[in-house]
Amino acid sequence: MTAAAPLLQLAKVEVAYGGIHAVKGIELEVEKGELVCLIGANGAGKTTTLKGICGVQPIKAGTIHYAGENITGKPAFQLVRKGLAMVPEGRGVFGALTIEENLAMGAYIRNDRAEIRNDIERVYQLFPRLKERRRQTAGTMSGGEQQMLAMGRALMSRPKLLLLDEPSMGLAPLMVQKVFETILTVSGEGVTILLIEQNAKLALEVSNRGYVMESGEIILAGDAKKLLHDPAVRAAYLGEAA
Repeated sequence: MTAAAPLLQLAKVEVAYGGIHAVKGIELEVEKGELVCLIGANGAGKTTTLKGICGVQPIKAGTIHYAGENITGKPAFQLVRKGLAMVPEGRGVFGALTIEENLAMGAYIRNDRAEIRNDIERVYQLFPRLKERRRQTAGTMSGGEQQMLAMGRALMSRPKLLLLDEPSMGLAPLMVQKVFETILTVSGEGVTILLIEQNAKLALEVSNRGYVMESGEIILAGDAKKLLHDPAVRAAYLGEAA
C-alpha cells in the first residue's frame, strides 16, 4: 500500500524578484494535519515562499503540488476555492468595513448562509473581543485585534491548509500568547498549518516539524523539538551562545 502524498509539496522551487533570486530551489513538505513552521532571519525568503505557494508571486522554476494537484502558477482566487487560505504579513484587513463585514468577506466563495453564520459565531468563540466590537470598523482596531480578525477571516473559507505569515509581528506579549493559543486550537481541530515566523522559539515550540531558511535556501529541517535544542539553531535564532 503506497503512502498518501503530502498535502503540500514544493519541489526545487525558485522565486525571483527582478534580478534578485529570493528562493533558490527549495524542497518542502507538509503532511495533512501537521503544523509546520518555516523560520529564518528577516529577508531569508520566507514570505516570498508563501507568496509563491498561494499564487501571489510567480515562481521561476520547480513545482508546487497541493492535495495531489499541480497548482504551479494557479492564481490565488482559484486556490482559496480549493481550501488554501493565507493570512498575510501586515494582516490586510478591509479597514473601512466592520469586523462582521470582514468576516463575511472571508466566506465569499460560499453560499451556505446558515453555516456561514455558525462559522462567524465560531470565530467569535475563538476571539471574544471581536464579538464585543463586531460593528466597529477594522481600521480603528489595534494591531493585535486586526491579527485576530485576519485569522478569523481566513478561517471563514474553511481552509484545509492555512498559511500564516508572521502572526506575532508587532504584537504585545499577551496578544502574541493569545494568537499562538488560537493557532494550536485551530491545528487541534484538524486544519493543516504552515507557519512563517521570526520568533523561532515560539514557532518551534508549537510545531510538529520545522524548516530553517537562510538566504533563500533550506539549511535545516526536522522535528521541531530537536531543532529547538539544536546548538546551531539556538545560537543563530534564539540569541544564545553556541
